[in-house]
Amino acid sequence: VAIKKVSLQKQPQKELIVNELLVVRNNKHPNIVNYLDSYLVEDKLWIIMEYMDGGPLSSVIKEVHMAEGEMAAICRE
Repeated sequence: VAIKKVSLQKQPQKELIVNELLVVRNNKHPNIVNYLDSYLVEDKLWIIMEYMDGGPLSSVIKEVHMAEGEMAAICRE
């Protein structure tokens, strides 16, 4: 598993986080990292998700330059 820790004090619109959790909790897909559970620990929300080998997608996007066709293929999947 992977644990994403979100500081609630730094979130101006906490309802957006709640909405996101509701969406990911109710939707499962083999091509998307799935949500497993979440916990409130002090002032942080811990989001438990499936582990994705290779790190977060945001890191991959910063390091890898993709052609438009490659991006389209990833979005399609």
